[in-house]
Amino acid sequence: MSDVSKEPRVAESTSPVDRVVDFDGTGQEWDGFLQDVPSTFCHLYGWRAVMEETFGHDCHYMAALDTSGSIRGILPLVRVRSRLFGDYLMSMPFLNYGGPAGTAEACQELSNKAVERAQVLGVDLLELRAREPLEAEAMSVSDRKLTVLLPLPETSEELWTKGIKAKVRSQVRRPMKEGMTSRFGLDLVGEFYGIFSTTMRDLGTPVLPRLFFESLVRNFPDQVIFSVVDHEGEPAAASCGFLWAGEYEITWAGARRDLNRLAPNMLLYWSLMEESIARGAHTFNFGRCSPDSGTHRFKKQWGSEDHPLPWAQFSPSGVIATPNPDSTKFRLATRVWSRLPVPVANAFGPLLARSLP
Repeated sequence: MSDVSKEPRVAESTSPVDRVVDFDGTGQEWDGFLQDVPSTFCHLYGWRAVMEETFGHDCHYMAALDTSGSIRGILPLVRVRSRLFGDYLMSMPFLNYGGPAGTAEACQELSNKAVERAQVLGVDLLELRAREPLEAEAMSVSDRKLTVLLPLPETSEELWTKGIKAKVRSQVRRPMKEGMTSRFGLDLVGEFYGIFSTTMRDLGTPVLPRLFFESLVRNFPDQVIFSVVDHEGEPAAASCGFLWAGEYEITWAGARRDLNRLAPNMLLYWSLMEESIARGAHTFNFGRCSPDSGTHRFKKQWGSEDHPLPWAQFSPSGVIATPNPDSTKFRLATRVWSRLPVPVANAFGPLLARSLP
């Protein structure tokens, strides 16, 4: 497995790209290439198994090769389609990143080839969730989402005393005074899912299936981190995130609404920062959010910085975004869903979530 504390290195070779092909190599070859270029956990080859086994999605993994056949760039693409929500070609569904990785030339060639593939497949929207702007023909840039990053010092003591404000420290102390404690482990999937699925119901959003998170444990045992905050012997808040190349991202999280006044989510985030530092991380990634939303303000209070997500898009029919529960079109459905009993939402939510990119 990869050393998650190691900084990604730019590939030394300057050999030009000769062709772009459908990747038919091994996962070891794919992930080996990621060690030499700036990349994210969203690029790992294991996502192919997650998408195919959990959802039955078609995967189109591409590689840019030089004349010797060596990899100069990679691009994981997943097709998510349904009659209800539309037909999308994504890198990567459910995640914040996954656009082309490699040399600048390789990224451009892969982006152009992705547009060609989208045209052949006849999808409604191609979206490359790149971390940096792409030089790609025929593609526009969406600025509807951003992420929030916090540089981490070498010790949690330094972060506590110098990195976060007194008001935030006070909010973290509140659940501590209530006796709340944190746990980490791959065996916490069930407890995490109980909290997370209820939170998603409250938000009016179909939840991903538990099988999805169980697949993460099988495919990313060295990268995925599950955490739970306990209150009086019961889970009060929980999260699932990933550590890769010195950056930890909290990707999915939830907390009990009836304990909001005790702020278990504040202890959840602080504990994850402590754990990230202990594992050698230099950056805490709060995950994506909409600008100026309540979630955005929560993340900013930690002293973090905004980073735009310049996702590249191509749509022959003028589609500008994937389905959004905050849109007018889905607002009524969101209100109705948030009133469903949790068992009902958990029974039908995964059937809908598999079609939402």
